[in-house]
Amino acid sequence: MDAIKITRAVVSVSDKVGVADFAKGLEGMGVELISTGGTSRALKEAGVQVKDVSELTEYPEMMDGRVKTLHPRVHGGILARRDLEGDLKEMEANGIKPIDLVCVNLYPFEQTIAKEGVTLDEAIENIDIGGPCMVRASAKNNKFVVIITDPGDYAGILEEMKANDGALSLKTRQSLALKAFQHTAHYDKAISEYLGGVFG
Repeated sequence: MDAIKITRAVVSVSDKVGVADFAKGLEGMGVELISTGGTSRALKEAGVQVKDVSELTEYPEMMDGRVKTLHPRVHGGILARRDLEGDLKEMEANGIKPIDLVCVNLYPFEQTIAKEGVTLDEAIENIDIGGPCMVRASAKNNKFVVIITDPGDYAGILEEMKANDGALSLKTRQSLALKAFQHTAHYDKAISEYLGGVFG
């Protein structure tokens, strides 16, 4: 399987630079958009039609946003192997629809700990959980899912989709998956080094 047509996407970003234009580009190609918290508000304010993730999961965002996307209707939609009959049957049985594209960048941990006088509690609250889970799940399932972690990739993604009837190639998906794993590796390294200094 090579090109995958993008029909459904999750967009949930801390760095909102360019995200409204990117979402408008996806919407213009008929992509259904799902989002969370502040990203959802920003997209709606920009006139983008977007479904809140709580509508998808049928659970509210809770614990000050600590729990938003950790749900089978999100991760099942990302991780399902669409060439396996068993996965498809489980999706149908559990009301899970496929998610083709995930656009996520993580809580600004490094920027937070760089601030003078930052407390441990502030640092801890800027350790992203749901974001890395979605990034890693999407990158793992790059055979079927596109993962975007860098706003610098938005324009190229839209350009390729426009040239290919809304589809993205396997080569693009693999390249973005590698970049995503490098992103989470860097993120976890920053956390471990910081906590090593505090706890060690």
